[in-house]
Amino acid sequence: MTIISGQPAAGSGITSGAVASGEVGLAWLAGAARDRADAGLHRDPHVRRVGVDAINLGSNDYLGLSTHPDVIAGAQAAAAQWGGGSTASRLVVGTTQAHVDLENELADFLGFPAALAFSSGYLANVGAVTALAGRGAGSRASGPNDSGDLIVSDTGSHASLIDGCRLSRARVVVVDRGDHEAVRAALADRTEERALVVTDSVYSIDGEPAPVADLYAAARAHGAVLLVDEAHAVGVRGPGGRGLVAEQGLSGAPDLVVTTVLSKSFGAQGGVVLGPEALRSHLIDCARPFIFDTGLNPAAVGAARAALQILRADPALPDRLRDNARHLARACGVDEPAAAVISIIVGDPQRAVEAAAACRDRGVLVGCFRPPSVPPGTSRLRITVRADLDAATLDHVAEVVDAALREVGAR
Repeated sequence: MTIISGQPAAGSGITSGAVASGEVGLAWLAGAARDRADAGLHRDPHVRRVGVDAINLGSNDYLGLSTHPDVIAGAQAAAAQWGGGSTASRLVVGTTQAHVDLENELADFLGFPAALAFSSGYLANVGAVTALAGRGAGSRASGPNDSGDLIVSDTGSHASLIDGCRLSRARVVVVDRGDHEAVRAALADRTEERALVVTDSVYSIDGEPAPVADLYAAARAHGAVLLVDEAHAVGVRGPGGRGLVAEQGLSGAPDLVVTTVLSKSFGAQGGVVLGPEALRSHLIDCARPFIFDTGLNPAAVGAARAALQILRADPALPDRLRDNARHLARACGVDEPAAAVISIIVGDPQRAVEAAAACRDRGVLVGCFRPPSVPPGTSRLRITVRADLDAATLDHVAEVVDAALREVGAR
């Protein structure tokens, strides 16, 4: 018997109190489900149906391109040419010319030498972090559980970055969101040769921007690499929607890695890592989510390429998006956002669920974020604005949200 971790139980089988109490196999799931329900944390995915009219402000389709005729046509054309799936890992036969063209076009648009596409933004972040720090990066370990690398992550990092940190088995220091001085201190105190700093550029929960320039300066001053997740910034901030990194004049800067997604402003699906050619080559060799996952499906590639062309042709789209976000925030009586997310804190998770349901009953879909997505006591409605909405629709949404919050006693 091979033991991966821990110790085998004594004797020939498990005969502890777990068996005596009946808590074996999956029997414990019922109790866990009751606990979640009692805490207001049970989740049922909302099923969208054809022909049911609703104003969708729960998605991340910031530019409204997922249903654009050109984007749909791009997906159809790619599927007709390459099939319904990529059929294999990118390293086997899962890379089409369309994948390579998309990567080159994105790298050019975002101002980096090279890009590598993954089948989701989640996997792009996990792949980048684990390939740049920890055992997947080929670090010289000083002990059985010590990779010899340091990762500094803040409390606003997306779950995919957090999971990448955990899977890397590097030493991880967590600092308060956006605290670049704490990042400097962690980097200065390290004993590890290599260090990686990870952050969202626009935090996904409330749309607030991170101090990217300060974080980059801190990383560079201490010989570290900065990885910035631009999922909620590309298409939203920066010149022509090129993101917060471009807005700060850092596109293509040394020791800077950017990740982003195709599932938000580009209305498709997939994730991308951008940086120097040496990074792309390293990820192809070392990023397990790239090596072992089936390649991004052709329809998503075609849709993303079409969306990118639309954004190139209409660089004012992100301006209209942010104008709409400010309009809706004013109508809702909350602070104007820095990006496209309006976050209305309700507090109690069950009340937040009821408020979201009340909005849905009135024909408006909004996000409902509860722990573990947000800290306890900060459950909220998360409203994501789109560039393709008019003022009358935004005013109607504000009326619906206000009525829903009053109905559940949250306003």
